[in-house]
Amino acid sequence: MELWDAYDRDMKKIENMILFREKEVPDGFYHLVSEILVRHTDGSFLVMQRDMSKHLGGKWEATAGGSALRGETSQDCAKRELAEETGIKADKLISLGDVIHDAHKTVYAGFLCITACDKNSIVLRRGETSAYKWISRDELLTLSDDTLASSRLIKVYTAGGN
Repeated sequence: MELWDAYDRDMKKIENMILFREKEVPDGFYHLVSEILVRHTDGSFLVMQRDMSKHLGGKWEATAGGSALRGETSQDCAKRELAEETGIKADKLISLGDVIHDAHKTVYAGFLCITACDKNSIVLRRGETSAYKWISRDELLTLSDDTLASSRLIKVYTAGGN
């Protein structure tokens, strides 16, 4: 059973409160999710296709990411999820800020990973992702909501003038 820390709207951890992945997050509390946008040093961006068996299967993800486990910081979570979902190991991630999603009772911590990895070394996770590709910034910005599972971090990234 996956355990999460509970946070308030200001991203303050609620001590002595545990959230469970399989149970609804109580009203007034949030769980932490890290999302990582991956940019290669050549300027291209990594997108990964969600496995057909998953919610929003077949759509493309512009980010790697997932829920922070109990005791994990947003950056620790981001590094773990990035390695698990892509095979990329990052020493340094650039914070893009947090986005609160009240309906999901989630705080999304956004990060940018700039990597010089071998572009053919991306690891697909069975049951999670079925394909990947590297696309230009212009292509990334023109992907439609019908194609993307979420454009949240793309909007945060580009709003910052990046």
